[in-house]
Amino acid sequence: MERQENLLNKYKEVRDRTVEICNPLKIEDYVVQPIEDVSPPKWHLGHTTWFFEVLILESNIDKYRFYNKKYNYIFNSYYESLGERIIRVDRGNLTRPTVEEVLHYREIIDENVEIFLAEKVDDKILDLIELGLNHEQQHQELLITDIKYILGHNLLFPTYKLKYDKSLDKLAKLVEPDFLKVNEGIFEVGYDGDDFHFDNEEKKHKVYLNGVKFSDMLVTNSDYIGFIKDKGYERFEFWSADGWGWLNANGVKSPLYWHLIDDKFYEYTLTNGLQKMNPDIPVTHVSFYEAEAFARWKQMRLLTEFEWEVAVNKYATDLDYNLANFQGNNLFHPLARKESSYQLIGDVWEWTNSAYLPYPGYKQAKGALGEYNGKFMINQMVLRGGSCATSSNHFRTSYRNFFQPDKRWQFTGIRLASDIE
Repeated sequence: MERQENLLNKYKEVRDRTVEICNPLKIEDYVVQPIEDVSPPKWHLGHTTWFFEVLILESNIDKYRFYNKKYNYIFNSYYESLGERIIRVDRGNLTRPTVEEVLHYREIIDENVEIFLAEKVDDKILDLIELGLNHEQQHQELLITDIKYILGHNLLFPTYKLKYDKSLDKLAKLVEPDFLKVNEGIFEVGYDGDDFHFDNEEKKHKVYLNGVKFSDMLVTNSDYIGFIKDKGYERFEFWSADGWGWLNANGVKSPLYWHLIDDKFYEYTLTNGLQKMNPDIPVTHVSFYEAEAFARWKQMRLLTEFEWEVAVNKYATDLDYNLANFQGNNLFHPLARKESSYQLIGDVWEWTNSAYLPYPGYKQAKGALGEYNGKFMINQMVLRGGSCATSSNHFRTSYRNFFQPDKRWQFTGIRLASDIE
């Protein structure tokens, strides 16, 4: 029962944190869906609750009565095996149920899950609950980035007021970049252990790497301004054909949330609103296309996901983990690199030059669990390292995040690399 008790405590902690993230919002903020990628906060609150109701309560309790069967239609995300659902762009049209009703829905489902966990349940169900909690932590990260998009595209640039330690910003200290090496060889990557992990991290396997050298810090705003001033967005030679087409179709001229005012760059952040650009912090909210173009401009490249994993396992120290800027800081923006840290963990997700594909021996599970990761293994690029919106106890060095190459609303950044000649 020890694992069950620990999981119940974690359940309460994770569920409370999701509501806490939403607490600074006004009622009007809960429903807005400015673009298809951004889901309204109210929908996140409902969807993460629906997950537990359908996959835990309804699946394991005889003659279970749904809180509201219509919620299956509006809060299902992409699970074809679990029934029909509204199209994604309609999530922002749900003025009903109200925020109050969705929060009540959460309370009732939480009460029932806690009652359910008061009796001994088997490990398969506990595994599913643990998956549900990690699923909710993923949605906490999406909540933060979606809230930033909603508020950052409001013409008033409102500040998000979740309490944070303002002294953390003062810890940021710019240091000069250097290069680290991973020599040529055969290495093991992937998850190997008994703790929670997603199926896309399996199975541990060997990879061969040519020698690679890489920057010991992330690309900064100042670095990226140099790319802009050198007309990097106007010079096709730095861009892939797909990236150049995206650039011209969307008129992109700088990272998301950057504003050029009186010839000076300003940046929107959740904790400080619209502020003068801090040149020393890592650039973020860039697409894979932009990351790749910047690297070409520097006559370098991005790490592959395997190079990144080998590098972090070689160079990341306890200090990296202790100083990592994760969600718990409540800053929700990256910090400049601190001395003795290689900035491999936290701050921003690093775009890699690896397509999101299955590892050798991967087998997609049947039903809803198989839909979780496997069906997205196409047309997406892998990101590594976690970000300032990632829960620290949700992160592993084998964690594989993934998005389409045009996406910018997540905290995504750049690390430079090149071959050892």
